[in-house]
Amino acid sequence: MEKISFPNSNNETIAMSAVINFPEGFDKGGKYPAIVVSHPGGGVKEQASGLYAKKLAEEGFITIAYDASYQGESGGAPRQLENPYVRTEDVSAVIDYLTTLPYVDADRIGAMGICAGAGYTANAAINDQRIKAVGTVSAVNIGSMFRNGWENNIKDADAAPVIGMGDDARSKDVRGGTPEIFPLAPLKEEDAPNEELRQAWEYYHTPRAEYLTAPGYMTARSLSQIIPYDAYNKAEAFLTQPLQIVAGSEAGSKWMSDDLFDRAASSDKQFHVVEGSNHMQLYDGEKEVGEAVSVLAPFFADKLALANTPETEAAE
Repeated sequence: MEKISFPNSNNETIAMSAVINFPEGFDKGGKYPAIVVSHPGGGVKEQASGLYAKKLAEEGFITIAYDASYQGESGGAPRQLENPYVRTEDVSAVIDYLTTLPYVDADRIGAMGICAGAGYTANAAINDQRIKAVGTVSAVNIGSMFRNGWENNIKDADAAPVIGMGDDARSKDVRGGTPEIFPLAPLKEEDAPNEELRQAWEYYHTPRAEYLTAPGYMTARSLSQIIPYDAYNKAEAFLTQPLQIVAGSEAGSKWMSDDLFDRAASSDKQFHVVEGSNHMQLYDGEKEVGEAVSVLAPFFADKLALANTPETEAAE
């Protein structure tokens, strides 16, 4: 494992902070498949994405977990901006970086994400055919979630006032002062409407998984970009890569994984349901994460031809 920093190819004033993991027996003279792992909204690389990246590296892949632009230890201002279009482009920027590494096989790059990071990964795969295989865990289409609610019980049009909240926040921000914030997970336990989202508060704000650079909120100005956003836009035409979806049977967010499965054009797509798991348990639950990895690892091994990886170029 190595902590690295590199310029974001979409905006070279932003330095991307990441952790790259190497498989056992790694040799810089070889050519390895790689997997980009994207964190949830409000998260950072030291949490769920770093956990999945570490476990997949143990299965033989180079993996990279990174902090999104404007978040964590990556650069950019305003801090905690959650611009979904930028987050989608961040996935491709990380792939740009991977293609410069001599030990990464640029024809064998996969991508996965957790929660909103899964939605951004799907969107990146629609836009970027260099992604050869796509995995999702507890997928959230962040636009759908903010428009339609956690349990898909709000009409699109009824979310229009929230765009105005984002617009107002932008106007206030440019006039100076402290930027307004908006929670991505409950900021207080009493704010959680149900047990599943109480666990989201617990994850980000207690020793369960709290991390200094992961405050669990975004700038309120992000709302005007999120509400109209569709992470699965044109998936029915362009999301043609092999797809492995993982979601919990008890997850309030499961409808967004169902939506991705239904809309994806891929003729090679699978949906694995982790029985008894909710959304948050797939972030760090030992049993739940273990089951997810037991599905994702062979999927990526097959689609990225892990078995064809030579130990070193000399061995060829």
